[in-house]
Amino acid sequence: MSPQPEISDIHVRVRGLVREAEGVLSVELEPLSGALPSWTPGAHIDLLLPGAPVRQYSLCGDPSAPRYRIAVLRESESRGGSRAIHERLRPGDEVVLREPKNHFALEPAPEYLFIAGGIGITPLLPMVRRAQAAGVRWRLLYLGGSRTRMPFLEELDALGGDVTVIARDEGTRADLIVEVAASPAALVYACGPERMLSALAEAVPDAETRLRLEYFSAPEVEYEPGGPFRIRLDRSGLELDVTPGESILEVMRGAGVEVLSDCEEGICGSCETRVLDGEPEHRDFVLTAQEKTRGDCLMVCVSRAACPLLVLDA
Repeated sequence: MSPQPEISDIHVRVRGLVREAEGVLSVELEPLSGALPSWTPGAHIDLLLPGAPVRQYSLCGDPSAPRYRIAVLRESESRGGSRAIHERLRPGDEVVLREPKNHFALEPAPEYLFIAGGIGITPLLPMVRRAQAAGVRWRLLYLGGSRTRMPFLEELDALGGDVTVIARDEGTRADLIVEVAASPAALVYACGPERMLSALAEAVPDAETRLRLEYFSAPEVEYEPGGPFRIRLDRSGLELDVTPGESILEVMRGAGVEVLSDCEEGICGSCETRVLDGEPEHRDFVLTAQEKTRGDCLMVCVSRAACPLLVLDA
């Protein structure tokens, strides 16, 4: 994965809004001029609405289409993002987004098992379509509380593939161990609530190589505080101390260095920064095990240094 230090703002217009399920609204966005940047399954955009926090939404339309589509679940404990979309956004409104990024890319494989929990279907839907078009064997397990709250069921049905829908209010439950064992050679992609993803991490043999996850929120992990270290910002020419109680992001901001960030929990990838020298201690939930081993980037909101000095491209 290549870090993306510069993110461009794109001005778009809301072309249409569709109620896809109870509490779920899809939004179709078209460019004000020119063409929208290309994207691949698993990508997301940052959406910037006036008076609301920057929020990230997976692209769930067709990568070959001239427009973007996202789907937004109205959260009961919304910080303002989903509420603003559901209550204030209307066709014709102009909004700003940042170009697509992909930390959940679909890797080549002879077989896929996709597992979605609720609105977690959004990044997986384009993956299913890509696998179907490529003639690769795939299976989708779609879990939710009720079919009335599960978007895109009709689209999935139209694909005619191997889709299993399990809704709790119908008295059925998924046995993830059995489901994973039924596809022993498949690369597993999953997006959904933390409980489901944690269970999958236990259910998938060789999870480090076979399992790809995208989180809604950061899992609760207790890390040792770690000792102090220094960072050198190569482009800024600054050398700064990071204490055990500070994040690299906080120290950089305190020195007046602008850093793009969103979740500040290590799940969105917005603050990804290139490492020029030194050994990072990764504490994010974005990078794969292989990417962490390379040690050429880190998420400055949560990750730290496993060495006295870390040199960053900033």
